[in-house]
Amino acid sequence: MLSSKARRKVAPSNGDADNSADKQDQLLLSSAVCNGEDLGPFVRKAFASGKPETLLHNLRHFARSKESEIEEVCKAHYQDFILAVDDLRSLLSDVDSLKSALSDSNSKLQSVARPLLTSLDSYLEAQTGSNNVNLALSLIFSCIKLLELCSRCNFHLSGGNFYMALKCVDSIETDFLDKTPSSTLKRMLEKKIPEIRSHIERKVSKEFGDWLVEIRVACRNLGQLAIGQASAARQREEDLRIKQRQAEEQSRLSLRDCVYALQEEEEDDGHSGVIGDDGNSNGGGSGFDLTPLYRAYHIHQTLGLEDRFKQYYFENRKLQLTSDFQVSSMTPFLESHQTFFAQIAGFFIVEDQILRTGGRLISRMEVENLWETAVSKMCSVLEDQFSRMQTANHLLLIKDYVSLLGVTLRRYGYPVDSLLDVLSKHSDKYHELLLSDCRRQIAEALSADKFEQMLMKKEYEYSMNVLSFQLQTSDIVPAFPYVAPFSSTVPDCCRIVRSFIEDSVSFMSYGGQLEFFDVIKKYLDRLLSEVLDEALLKLINTSVHGVSQAMQVAANMAVLERACDFFFRHSAQLSGIPLRMAERGRRRFPLNNARDAAEEMLSGLLKQKVDGFMMLIENVNWMADEPTQGGNEYVNEVMIYVETLVSTAQQILPTPVLKRVLQEVLSHISEMVVGALLGDSVKRFNVNAIMGIDVDIRLLESFADNQASLFSEGDANQLKTALAEARQLVNLLLSNHPENFLNPVIRERSYNMLDHRKVMTISEKLRDPSDRLFGTFGSRGARQNPKKKSLDALIKKLRDVS
Repeated sequence: MLSSKARRKVAPSNGDADNSADKQDQLLLSSAVCNGEDLGPFVRKAFASGKPETLLHNLRHFARSKESEIEEVCKAHYQDFILAVDDLRSLLSDVDSLKSALSDSNSKLQSVARPLLTSLDSYLEAQTGSNNVNLALSLIFSCIKLLELCSRCNFHLSGGNFYMALKCVDSIETDFLDKTPSSTLKRMLEKKIPEIRSHIERKVSKEFGDWLVEIRVACRNLGQLAIGQASAARQREEDLRIKQRQAEEQSRLSLRDCVYALQEEEEDDGHSGVIGDDGNSNGGGSGFDLTPLYRAYHIHQTLGLEDRFKQYYFENRKLQLTSDFQVSSMTPFLESHQTFFAQIAGFFIVEDQILRTGGRLISRMEVENLWETAVSKMCSVLEDQFSRMQTANHLLLIKDYVSLLGVTLRRYGYPVDSLLDVLSKHSDKYHELLLSDCRRQIAEALSADKFEQMLMKKEYEYSMNVLSFQLQTSDIVPAFPYVAPFSSTVPDCCRIVRSFIEDSVSFMSYGGQLEFFDVIKKYLDRLLSEVLDEALLKLINTSVHGVSQAMQVAANMAVLERACDFFFRHSAQLSGIPLRMAERGRRRFPLNNARDAAEEMLSGLLKQKVDGFMMLIENVNWMADEPTQGGNEYVNEVMIYVETLVSTAQQILPTPVLKRVLQEVLSHISEMVVGALLGDSVKRFNVNAIMGIDVDIRLLESFADNQASLFSEGDANQLKTALAEARQLVNLLLSNHPENFLNPVIRERSYNMLDHRKVMTISEKLRDPSDRLFGTFGSRGARQNPKKKSLDALIKKLRDVS
């Protein structure tokens, strides 16, 4: 205190400026302390100025200034403090009394509550034990359920029931794994659950892999079964059409036939029952089962691997299809084509079933893409194989099977137009090969012909060789043994042509072209007009050497003409064309050239025979004194021959053919008679000789008239017209008015077959032995015969015309 006072006394000696500054600092410090402000700035300032003593001095001064205030406050509150102490002393005595009362109450409370507390402790201990037991039981029950699920999962695994095993695993993982009290059991489950799922996936994948192997064989069997059903349905349709054609031919349809047709349709309704709605095959022999596939798909769905399994399935099936496209170069395609197409058919039948019943395992777009690939490959294979084949039957076999494939897969909604287009594209090649085969077969059949009438000993032979080609001329079955008018080559050729028609229709049928009769007719015309006609022409020109052979060939041609009518009707019926519509486009007889050649050959050979007899005309006495009454020698020989010819030929030759042949022969005889009179061997002749020729012509005309019983009266008259030239010449030479030949009207009516040059030459040879008609050989002073005069005038005018 003193030192501080001394310092306060010394301080003013520093000057007025220092004192004012100290006072200001002191006021600021006092204000800061009173206001509770931070004194740090003052402290830093004091140390910064190097005057901490001044700050300390100011603080001490502030403290001394506050001591007096404190003292005054203490004095003011002293009395209150004394009163408070007195109150506290009084309160202390009350507290001691309360303490004694509380102690007594506590002793009484403890003596009363001690048994209750003991009971409470026992109760709490029992409750805790009960809770522990309940918790243990609940955990035991949970473990029991968990173990039951584990046992059930093992049971399902051992039984191969993987779906239920997965459901158990999912239940364990969802409901028990996080609640399992045993850490050991929990670790075991955490380890085993993925292993179980992996094990199930491996087992299912192995089963699916085995199914992929088995399904290839099953697809082949299934394809063969489905195509077989299509073939059976087609055969039923063909049988029905045959019965309908037979009914049409008989112009009636019985009730039994109608019932048959209904039954056929009902049977055909079940054609598509190859696989059932459950995805399994209905055919006992196909071994087709989709259960492993659907099981694997369902398991992978449960495992959450659906998309991966879809991709895996599609890729494997695509690889299988690609493998199915391989055509072995070691085995001829003719032998392997059924397996090739059946495998593909079965593949897409299975895929159609999976598409319809397999959920979303495969999409329609994926199936369509696979089918487009398959169609492209099959078309390529067919194009390649067809281009190599040189046998029509091979093409037909493959075409039939491909068409059955198309029918089969069209039932499942697959478009097959591209395949059918390939078949239609090779129609021309098939028919060319078929024509080549028929050409060879016809040549072999004709080369084996012995030109003998065919003998049939049994009715079935008659049915097989005559009725089956509608060659009969009567509905009455002949007695057996029966000698047909044709040789064995006729039914042989008919069988070849019928086979051609049926093969052609078979190729064109079910090929996408609905109306194909024009194509069948075109190639049938080619077969008949190019192949058969040319073969018959070759046979006629090279192998026919006698009248009997020529007659047999001509008889065959007449029968073949009826057979051609049958071929035309047969092709129309097989093509499903009504005959009345098909008749509109009918052409002439396609074997016309061979028929004409056969008749010409027969006529030629007969003319050669007749020529041998006509050589006897040289023995005629052209200057006879009297006319021959019974005909000349040559005509008698000719009459014997032609009568024998007719009796023989009418057994095998049809009447029209026989008539044409006889007409040719008689016309040739007429030409020979005229030629004899015209030839150099006859220098002159008289009326008696002409009268003998007239008798000869009358004999021939009588022969023609006698054929009226065999032919019609009109045909007999046509035979007589074959002798017209000789008859008109004889009539002219015997006429009393030969100048009428120059009259156009009379000439056209009575001498239209005569040539004026021939008439002139022959008339110049006419002489009369008595010279009464011709003054050249008689007396010059004799009167000339008017007939001779008229004839001379005719000759003169004919010379002028010439």
